Amino acid sequence: MTNHPLLDGIRAKAKAAYKHIVLPEGTEPRTIAAAAMITQDKMARITLLGNPEEIRTAASGQQVCLDGVELLDPESSELFERFAADFAKLREKKGMTLEQAREMMKNTLYFGAMMVHEDLADGMVAGAKNSTSDVLRPALQIIKTAKGVSTACGAFFIFSPQTQYGDEGAFVYGDCGVTPAPTAEQMAEIAYCCNQAAVDIVGIKQPRVAMLSFSTKGSAKHELVDKVRSAVEIAHQRYPQLTVDGELQLDAAIVPQVGEMKAPGSPVAGHANVLIFPDLQAGNICYKATQYLGNSIALGPILLGMAKPVNDLSRGCSVEDIVNIVAVVCCQQPA
Repeated sequence: MTNHPLLDGIRAKAKAAYKHIVLPEGTEPRTIAAAAMITQDKMARITLLGNPEEIRTAASGQQVCLDGVELLDPESSELFERFAADFAKLREKKGMTLEQAREMMKNTLYFGAMMVHEDLADGMVAGAKNSTSDVLRPALQIIKTAKGVSTACGAFFIFSPQTQYGDEGAFVYGDCGVTPAPTAEQMAEIAYCCNQAAVDIVGIKQPRVAMLSFSTKGSAKHELVDKVRSAVEIAHQRYPQLTVDGELQLDAAIVPQVGEMKAPGSPVAGHANVLIFPDLQAGNICYKATQYLGNSIALGPILLGMAKPVNDLSRGCSVEDIVNIVAVVCCQQPA
């Protein structure tokens, strides 16, 4: 597996916590291989959802041993009727009937989210074969966002070989996966969630949060810059414990000599390790450029701001990616 000291630390935390994680895409080949690796490494207890015979056949075709992995078929589970009734009650104001709820519980993504909601699993990871929207929909309907958080965000943990930047090459990027055009208020929330993840999961001891723009401290005038500046003000008011500054261009945020020149006296400029992007286009493009052009590890998207741990995967994920995301979910705490 790819190594980086902080990434190794995340895996070590996961093993120490030894949580119960549900993987709803039980017949998906990479998910099966990851489940076996996680179980053999004693990182977490794993439940694969789906028809057990189909899962075993898929595992056999890959010569994967699933000893120690729980296989659970939602439709034949004793939990099925209970989950259907509970989900119908959760969504009754939306007109959900018991019969409709039963149909929804046949969907392993919904069944898995109910397992987390009812504390029968500590977290859920999916997305190897389902779209982000398909994974997020049951999570937002059932698990919901944490108190005081209006929207979830998709962060990436970046581990760069350029160790002179960030926290010895480590960064948290957000939002790179959920909200296309966050408001200033949402940007402030994203900053808060990413700051917490930097400390609690990545192990960054002194997060420095940069609100990014194409302007540094008034070097350009535009409504897009105004939004970022407002986000900084809101973050200062709501989260005084954060070390956050902006608006900053990327070089002013991470390069010490540029930060000193463009934003002298800033507590963040030149030393940022948490980067908050003004919109999804910027965040998504930047993390992919960092990953491929910068030869960095980009772990994510990590779904932050949820009441209980649930996470999406890229459909292009590798087995190693799934293992790493499960490790991250094991390190997350319920809000």
